Amino acid sequence: MAGPSDLRNAQPSPSAAQKPKLVYVMGEGKSGSTILGVALGNCDGVLYAGELSNWLAQSGTPLLGGSERVRFWKAVRRDVDGADGLFGSEAYECLERGLSAFRIDRWQRRRGLRPLYRQVTESLYRSIASNAGVTHIVDTSHLPMRARELQSIDGLELYLIFLVRDVEGVVASHTRHLKRRQVAKRRLLLVKVNARLWTKYLMSIVVFLRQTPDRRLLLRHEDFLANPRAVLREVLDFADSSAAIPDLSSLSTGIPLEGNPLVRKQVVALKADPAPALRPSRFMRMAQRGWTVILDRLQPAATGARSPEHVAASDSS
Repeated sequence: MAGPSDLRNAQPSPSAAQKPKLVYVMGEGKSGSTILGVALGNCDGVLYAGELSNWLAQSGTPLLGGSERVRFWKAVRRDVDGADGLFGSEAYECLERGLSAFRIDRWQRRRGLRPLYRQVTESLYRSIASNAGVTHIVDTSHLPMRARELQSIDGLELYLIFLVRDVEGVVASHTRHLKRRQVAKRRLLLVKVNARLWTKYLMSIVVFLRQTPDRRLLLRHEDFLANPRAVLREVLDFADSSAAIPDLSSLSTGIPLEGNPLVRKQVVALKADPAPALRPSRFMRMAQRGWTVILDRLQPAATGARSPEHVAASDSS
């Protein structure tokens, strides 16, 4: 997809009866979901919508600038009935936040919010698909509890991707802004990231296993970087899309509602680049040993095993 306007002109609007195909990326932040979403969003019939868990908190208004982005999300908001009653952070706190399921004091409020939340959420995705003229939407909200709610919405075709990354890479992304001499801050952040990973991965695995095998996919960020064309082909096939792989050297970031700083650029490039080997600390090895065993057993998983020649042949057929 060269740009949002080109796609809108090329693709017919989905009918009201057609269910939007939602590719939801779940997992820990700093795991490469934005570049994955951008790459998929450059495929015909696919829109990268960004982190839609922020849509209610931001009252449907993007924080990023750009006239096309503002017009698009204004049109989406106008089409979503009932959203005014949910705007704010309450739905996130009660239904989507990582530990919301364990907040006994919010159980009654969760039950009260859930019917309207699901109605508005389905309407949101339908409005995005209609206004964008696409069949597939990519949402990189990460949150497993949001994915759990999406599993109960009959008006969506949910394709769930559990994106994981070597924990050393996640920690490196979180600590990049710290100076080398800030040893105490690095160690504290290391503990916090590991604690959050334990919570996020545990909940993600439960949600992943609730999804039928034909609608779930484990994807490792390192495999994606090592062979992006082959992995993108696997993801597109998994999501029932026959779109060709785009030019990875010139990817439009599109008009996502929100994402990491990468989406502030208009065009980015993605090259095959094996992730550098990172030397794990003793603490990291001990803290993540269990996840290594569990994640290796989750199926199905994208591997990027197909050769570039095979991918190129399938794209040209």
